[in-house]
Amino acid sequence: MQILRYILTPLYRIWFYILVTVPIVILFPLLIVSIAKESWYPYFFKLARLWATIILFGMGFFPRIKRQTQYEKRKSYMFVSNHTSMTDIMLMLYVTRNPFVFVGKKELAKIPVFGFFYKRTCILVDRNSPKSRLEVFQRAQQKLNQGLSVCIFPEGGIPEDERIVLDEFKDGAFRLAIAHHIPIAPMVFHDNKKRFSYTFFSGTPGKMRVTVLPIVPTAILELEDRRMLKLQTRAAILDELQNPSL
Repeated sequence: MQILRYILTPLYRIWFYILVTVPIVILFPLLIVSIAKESWYPYFFKLARLWATIILFGMGFFPRIKRQTQYEKRKSYMFVSNHTSMTDIMLMLYVTRNPFVFVGKKELAKIPVFGFFYKRTCILVDRNSPKSRLEVFQRAQQKLNQGLSVCIFPEGGIPEDERIVLDEFKDGAFRLAIAHHIPIAPMVFHDNKKRFSYTFFSGTPGKMRVTVLPIVPTAILELEDRRMLKLQTRAAILDELQNPSL
């Protein structure tokens, strides 16, 4: 049985990259048109949600969502969640209907095919560059002025030690949310690490539970409150991870 697993698991992971790439190639003409103007981004977002849905169900992942709140249409949010897997990107797109842009590390722009659209639609950050972090705030303001939302994984990356349930949060998402007076919209992804972690010989089809936690308002907060907001949001996500409500 162990030998069979070592044969099938690499094929399963290769299948993931095929699912990531092939829909982009097929949808390429529509994707190109949808990024021709910034005002057309919502159309690109719909195509991105379709792409994410193909990948999730093509891998045998079945999202199960518990919503403790509903998002208002045409309202901007700061979407945050725990970060444990490449599939977090797809699941965030699947769960969220409000058009948003990811703030993500610039290294992902090097991925063939995917990176072409990633660097043209996301806000890229070099975490080692203070100038890059400043530019993130400027670009986020532009996106918010267009009526879009923003998504940041506040752990700043996937912990190398998979025993870590939830890494410490960085300030960026919370500084942005307070500075631009947009509410925090936290989510919890329960099963992504189990379904498709960065450990090569791992991954199985199955359900992917998502808990959409209550929105955290920021309208009356000042920048000096960002640590409190960060700790409050992290505590809510950690509690749901340790005591699942679904």
